[in-house]
Amino acid sequence: MPDDLHTDPSKLGALLMATAGRDAHAFRALYDATSAKLFGYALRILRKRELAEEALQEGFVSIWHGAAGYHGHLAAPMTWMTTVVRNKALDILRRSVAAADGDAVPFDGDIMDAMQDSTSGPDGQLQLSSDAQALARCMARLEGLHRQAVGLAFFHDLSHGEVAKQLALPVGTVKTWIRRSLEKLKACLAHGGLR
Repeated sequence: MPDDLHTDPSKLGALLMATAGRDAHAFRALYDATSAKLFGYALRILRKRELAEEALQEGFVSIWHGAAGYHGHLAAPMTWMTTVVRNKALDILRRSVAAADGDAVPFDGDIMDAMQDSTSGPDGQLQLSSDAQALARCMARLEGLHRQAVGLAFFHDLSHGEVAKQLALPVGTVKTWIRRSLEKLKACLAHGGLR
């Protein structure tokens, strides 16, 4: 197989379609071409090798079972697979955080780390106002995909259609998730991020 397979969407798409037909050789080729990149992505989220390996394994199980649901016109193959692995990583993170202390999953690791870092100077503290901290706490309480949809729409300035394409979901689902999430955020923020 060529070294550039992981960068060629048409080849990855063909492997996904073959995987949908339960072609084990195509699935193996897909794994070989993408697993290193997807593992690195999971590792950035989870920061523990064993958890990243678990996310990768669960992700590829989902890819095997869900390949027939992949639609090339909605997302590039690597984008779709990254979303699958990312969701598995977030599920694992949510489970591990809940098991550790019952708290919600952080909305953004860097923001949450900075908020909890007592050594950050006055400039850092000014940058993260109490409103930003409350928003981060409220965002952390949203479900993983709902939080991702809101983040893409408002922090990355994507339209509902673009968010739907990025997440490989119907536009109606994305609109509903964003509307409900905004309602939850509004209620949470009304209580100072403590709800």
